[in-house]
Amino acid sequence: MQKQFDVAALGEGMLEFNQTRPGEPQYLQGFGGDTSNAAIAAARAGARSAYITRVGADTFGSALLDLWRREGVNTSAVQRDAAAPTGIYFVTHGNSGHEFSYLRAGSAASRMTPLWLSSGSETGSNSAIGVQEKGRATSPADVIAASAILHLSAITLAISLDACDTAFAAMAHAKESGTRVSFDSNLRLKLWPLARAQACIAHAVCLCDIFLPSLEDMVTLTGLTDPVQIVDWSHAHGAQTVVLKLGADGALVSDGQQRQHVNGQRVTVVDATGAGDCFCGNLLARMALGDDVFIASRYANAAAALAVQGYGAVGPLPCADRVVSAMNATNNAEAVV
Repeated sequence: MQKQFDVAALGEGMLEFNQTRPGEPQYLQGFGGDTSNAAIAAARAGARSAYITRVGADTFGSALLDLWRREGVNTSAVQRDAAAPTGIYFVTHGNSGHEFSYLRAGSAASRMTPLWLSSGSETGSNSAIGVQEKGRATSPADVIAASAILHLSAITLAISLDACDTAFAAMAHAKESGTRVSFDSNLRLKLWPLARAQACIAHAVCLCDIFLPSLEDMVTLTGLTDPVQIVDWSHAHGAQTVVLKLGADGALVSDGQQRQHVNGQRVTVVDATGAGDCFCGNLLARMALGDDVFIASRYANAAAALAVQGYGAVGPLPCADRVVSAMNATNNAEAVV
């Protein structure tokens, strides 16, 4: 069945304040939220992209809506909440890399519920304001059913119990609608205890078709350190396709039948914020547009290498022409594992 959207993502979009000069009180205002970044990355890669979330009826919520619309991301399943704020996070940089601090407790996105997912509104609430896209508001469930791929991450599972239930309901609805499910491990232990993260992420892996974990996350979640064993673990828990992100070492890709290693690229890293989201969005866009997972992973790897060369989660996300040029300039040989 022909789908209206190539990639829809569900999660929390946020305002970003990035400390571009370590130790100095200057912050570059941008935008973030892992699945929002992925939806924008997919749109810049040429995919028909949509985002599913709640934002505050505040200036920051308006700024996010303006961003998504500028980027060509459909907002018909975005709802504004007059009783809760839009989330904010801060990025600082030091010798150990980048670190996140959050102001997102009680945010509009954390108030997502399974009822909202199916109806686009909350029964008995007068605080919800539907966002109009092409003359009408659409329920999140409708957008999921109209998408080739639904993308979620563990951060959405972590921001509230209701959001976790909503994410699992979204995954189940996608399965019923013939929509493939993508899941990013994106572990943030500032948001929830490790034991709960392990249980919820394992359940999400059972429900997804495409699992996109990072090596760092999986070492913490499983205790395994060997990438091959981590891919085996992921398949054993139900994921059909696994792309293990290895940072500077590239990625290990498996479709359940064969495996390939995508080599990392040597670049000067300015800010790794959102690099994994860039990888996910570009990979899913290319898969939705017809590439197999191995070709899509090479494209996503090149895109992520470009993204880490600028500050912020959204600003450095590359468009398709830059990625293609970078791939043409790089001899990125693959090795069969």
